[in-house]
Amino acid sequence: MRWPEHDEEHPAGRSVDWRTVAVVAMGAFAFGLLGQRFDPAADPVAFGAFGLWFATLVVGFAIDLDQRLLPDELTIPVIPLALIFDVMGRNPLVGAEVGPAIAVAVLVPLVLFVLSIPFGAGAFGLGDVKLLVGVGLMTGLTRTYTGLLAGLLAAGIVLAVLLATRRIGRRAFVPFGPFLIFGALWGIVVGP
Repeated sequence: MRWPEHDEEHPAGRSVDWRTVAVVAMGAFAFGLLGQRFDPAADPVAFGAFGLWFATLVVGFAIDLDQRLLPDELTIPVIPLALIFDVMGRNPLVGAEVGPAIAVAVLVPLVLFVLSIPFGAGAFGLGDVKLLVGVGLMTGLTRTYTGLLAGLLAAGIVLAVLLATRRIGRRAFVPFGPFLIFGALWGIVVGP
């Protein structure tokens, strides 16, 4: 995969700023969670699968913060691999609940996308949809909903602070992927 091209709005060679700190914090959160939630000795397949997925999420977090884009190269491969992982019964977060995981992976992104249509193009992008399909398949029904609520709450808090401090206006475009990624990881932390 190549890093998406920069444009005038997103120049290359940006210095260390709040995005760098956010990506490092998200990486620490993701890989701290990996070591806490999955035992490589007990289930090396799950540890490896979630390790790769967490790395993908951190890269997606960085790209979306930088360029407001979740590349297909990061989101699409997760979908069939997660489905195979679930159907084979190797996903400890889904277990035997494959049907509900598939249902949440289809319904949640579809409903959010349809609800975003009145707000215009880019309110909830196709990258977010593909990300949530993978999240549903990797985390299952309960953790997806928990994570979605956590992501929505985090987005609401951050947006309220940015609006109150006049860092953004009401019509500013803020990428939603980082909040969805945070929520997906949070759902794994608090889930059973």
